[in-house]
Amino acid sequence: QGLARQEFEVYYQPIVCLKTGQLSGFEALIRWQHPTRGMIAPGQFLLAAEETGLIVPMGHWVLGVACRQIKTWQLTFSHSPSLTMAVNLADKQFLQPDIVAQVDQVLQETGLEGRYLNLEITEGIVTENPEEAAFVLRQVQALGVQLSIDDFGTGYSSLSRLHHFPVSTLKIDRSFITQMGAGGKNAKLIQSIVALAHSLEMQVVAEGIETAGQFDQLKALQCDQGQGYFLARPLSSQRAEALLATAPQW
Repeated sequence: QGLARQEFEVYYQPIVCLKTGQLSGFEALIRWQHPTRGMIAPGQFLLAAEETGLIVPMGHWVLGVACRQIKTWQLTFSHSPSLTMAVNLADKQFLQPDIVAQVDQVLQETGLEGRYLNLEITEGIVTENPEEAAFVLRQVQALGVQLSIDDFGTGYSSLSRLHHFPVSTLKIDRSFITQMGAGGKNAKLIQSIVALAHSLEMQVVAEGIETAGQFDQLKALQCDQGQGYFLARPLSSQRAEALLATAPQW
């Protein structure tokens, strides 16, 4: 009913280049504006969407909205012509036989160049269905689209194994960032992930940055990009646009 009544909205969380402090793009995140319960976070409804299969049309809708929005912002703000948009692909969505055609259609309809779209998939997809995943990922890459592994570190896959897939970015799971203390094991682990990812010509994004200390430490560890409440919470399209108008610097 929520889908039929168009009660869902896309929010946008800024992704920041840790080296320069400049905005590099956004991650599209779905929210449910329920008529009686108010704003519902995705953690409360995505599992039901997965189980019912509604995650597929929902994900396709988010992809279209997000691509159209980033293209509009590229044209509107001359200081941000290369903004990127990260969009999560649910496992069921990724496994749709026409997923490549769906992505291509959205790019054609919105006029967005593939290099400005970053599709995020789970580690589970590439570890549980390696041959099928590799085939689909190569087709998506042929569209010029960037590919990321989301929540890296939670799926027990190795970087050496991921290197066999056309993945350009790793997103370190927020649990590693939250537990990162000065000189702690997690800091050393993150340093190792960053170093190995860079040797494989991959970018690294840290999720869940919530303190200035984490920001400074990740910057010192040469992590490429970051997102989290310390930088900015997910924003409505109107608030994200207002932020863009200020040419933000962190």
